[in-house]
Amino acid sequence: MRTMTQVPVSSVTPFANAQAFAASEVFRKTFAEGMAMVEETATYLDGRGRQESRALPSKAALAYAGESMRLTTRLMQIASWLLVQRAVSEGEMTPEEASREKYRLGAREICRGRRTEAADVLPQKLNDLLERSATLYERVERLDTLLYAGEPADAGVQTQMSRLQMAFGGSKPE
Repeated sequence: MRTMTQVPVSSVTPFANAQAFAASEVFRKTFAEGMAMVEETATYLDGRGRQESRALPSKAALAYAGESMRLTTRLMQIASWLLVQRAVSEGEMTPEEASREKYRLGAREICRGRRTEAADVLPQKLNDLLERSATLYERVERLDTLLYAGEPADAGVQTQMSRLQMAFGGSKPE
């Protein structure tokens, strides 16, 4: 495992952090969580969710359709981003390539959009998947920004960079 010992956080490039993140246990756990959620959602929407949606009144059925589309869009964005990071980890793609806009997390307006007013009449499982996927999307979005934004670090980002550096086996920045 590559470490970033004795390197001031401010001098570590976003790409070095992306490479370290892609090789980390944190990434492996996030990848497993994301892919498991994709599978769980597909199973639900193709099975029990389809049955539950048919039993809903028309207004709730419309809300179900919209929210399930938001859910699948959100999860596809997460899965795509995670697969790019895995490609970085496996040396199939450089962090510089992964930083290109086409590989970054997208569809932010849809994925972060406000929940429908009819959320309280939607099936509990769908609401659960929506909530969990929103939390995961927010986490991946923070990682995407932290790893690839390439902007000068402010104090909050500096703190995050220090935490990442420590998590990847580096020593605390001086």
